[in-house]
Amino acid sequence: MRIDDLPIEPRVVEILKRDGIVELYPPQADVAKYIFEGKNILLAVPTAAGKSLVAYLAILHDVLNGGKAMYIVPLRALATEKFEDLRKFEPLGITVALSMGDYDSSDYHLGKYDVIVTTSEKADSLLRHNADWLRRITTLVADEIHLLNDPDRGPTLEVTITKFKMINPSVRIVGLSATISNSEDIAKWLDAVHYRSDWRPVPLKLGVYDGDYIEFLDGDVKIVGIDSKRKDKVVALVEDAIADDGQCLVFVNTRRSSESVARRLAKHFGRKLSNAQLDALADLVKSAEEPTVISEKLAECIRHGVAFHNAGLTNRLRKIVEDGFRRRFIKCIVATPTLAAGINLPARRVVIRDTHRYEAGTWMRDIPVLEIQQMCGRAGRPGYDPYGEALIVVNEKNKEYIVKKYLMGEPEPINSKLGAENALRSHILALIATNTANTREGIMEFMSRTFFAMQSDIRLIESVVDEILDFLIKHDFIEENGEFKSTQFGKKTTDLYIDPLSAVKIRDALIRGDDKTLGLLHAVCYTPDMPLLILRSREIEEVWREGLARRCELIFDLPAPFEAEYEFYLGALKVALMLEYWINEFDEDHIIKRFDIWPGDLRSRIEVAEWLLYSMRELARLFRKELFGTTNALMLRVRHGVKEELLPLVSLRGIGRRRARALYSQGFRDIEDIARASVEDIARVPGIGEKLARGIKQQAENIYKRV
Repeated sequence: MRIDDLPIEPRVVEILKRDGIVELYPPQADVAKYIFEGKNILLAVPTAAGKSLVAYLAILHDVLNGGKAMYIVPLRALATEKFEDLRKFEPLGITVALSMGDYDSSDYHLGKYDVIVTTSEKADSLLRHNADWLRRITTLVADEIHLLNDPDRGPTLEVTITKFKMINPSVRIVGLSATISNSEDIAKWLDAVHYRSDWRPVPLKLGVYDGDYIEFLDGDVKIVGIDSKRKDKVVALVEDAIADDGQCLVFVNTRRSSESVARRLAKHFGRKLSNAQLDALADLVKSAEEPTVISEKLAECIRHGVAFHNAGLTNRLRKIVEDGFRRRFIKCIVATPTLAAGINLPARRVVIRDTHRYEAGTWMRDIPVLEIQQMCGRAGRPGYDPYGEALIVVNEKNKEYIVKKYLMGEPEPINSKLGAENALRSHILALIATNTANTREGIMEFMSRTFFAMQSDIRLIESVVDEILDFLIKHDFIEENGEFKSTQFGKKTTDLYIDPLSAVKIRDALIRGDDKTLGLLHAVCYTPDMPLLILRSREIEEVWREGLARRCELIFDLPAPFEAEYEFYLGALKVALMLEYWINEFDEDHIIKRFDIWPGDLRSRIEVAEWLLYSMRELARLFRKELFGTTNALMLRVRHGVKEELLPLVSLRGIGRRRARALYSQGFRDIEDIARASVEDIARVPGIGEKLARGIKQQAENIYKRV
């Protein structure tokens, strides 16, 4: 079907043509009539088969007819990608907004936008704030809806969709998914037209490689032998692809492996790849943030056309790698499976080295079939490749098993993860605090509308609901007087978007503690909302001794080694000590080496700690007003990574922790000093310069006048 034949605004067609889209793919054409009939749709097709365009057409059709749309994605990077895609249609008079983070806000300004792109957590947060404009949403897109199966993100996505169905029964839902075995179950839950297809725009050849031959499922065989001791299977496959002007994605099971394999490939291809753009990319990596040993290693790899990519890199470094690959300067990325989750990075050849990984509390376990097939789906670049190749590295012992399980097997069914207490605790409080359900019967009625209820006997969840209600009453989140009613504490916890168990810990810390920095940091880290760092066996005694030496600064008592909370307490203390180094202005590289972490680990914990300290500050209004100023200052110190004396300076745009310290060392101690100084004097400070000096002086003058 040609896009000229679509019953849609001609200007939409022109924009699509400028993007090179003149015909619909078969899956798009097959569901086209349902798009324009306003039907709910569940589209389960492989990567690059055109899911996003189906969602965009549904949004455009509804918005151009007076509707309002929300596009929900699981990852912030994916939200940015969809936001940029949809902004192409702004010449039609459509307004598009991107909303992420800042969970303690109803974001009333979003009411004036036609399309809002957001994450499932932010969408859930907006629903908790009862923003009126949410009832005007006529189209809800749930991208990567198979993540209902994810224990962390799944329950929030499920509750969010269920709430939208309740507040606006006529809302049109478009669910986008990879090919999964029980997509019809999700379609039934959504009351949607179910469309599943294995069609791909670029044919996919699946195969295995044992070090001598690539054996494809279709019977083709290709010799790619290892003819030197310096090469291994991965090197041989990548070299073969690059020799044919292809690009490669290599998937491994750990961050360390992604780095070590990339560095090995970089050494091998050092004499084969030459491009001035690679030097520019490498310089960009080194200048993007504070220099670290990780960024140095990444920059060196990039100079040879190779990069590594994992959750340990900061968002900014990952984006540089992704952009370099899309522009075809980087020939190979070695990644952990996180790269397979939604980001649009296709390659000629995908190489999967590992089909197992270590999971906390278990031994090495097989990676789920769905994840492996998601990785395979990255093979084949529309517009560049006549085909894609997805190859799993095997040996003689496991070849048959790998082929049968991963290349010929069905992916695991998607099952709701809403039944767990830790998943439900926050959502049940939110139902009561937002007056969505105020009785046990009302809560169970809500639960009966969920995907969990469709898959399971709803009675299986009743005892969990009762335990949660008892917990919420015991800790003063709700009161019961015929109906459940949220207390001020319960409403604030819901608005802050933190786990009620975190709120209890923070409240207790405020009541019991004082203004000691380490104690407050440890209190927010000692909550279920803070993802802990790996606590290696060699670190346990070291962190325990630090806690013992500084126990007078800590609010919660140090457990004995035989107590259940022992390792969790020490894990929280490790994060708190890392944050203490950060706010005392230690170099990022020093912190990374001292705590044996990656830059992304530091940045992600800073972000969570800032939010939890903000929550502590807001709860201080209820329980310990005299600690409001202390917690506010600590929150700002964590945000900027500075000692308290630099807080006035880092409030200026363009001034980070390094420049602030340089200004302070040169005698510029506060806003007044900047406002009264000459541009020439400010510009002489190392790292400032005349342009920035003018900017910060203007800011300082404006602030000083207001004060």
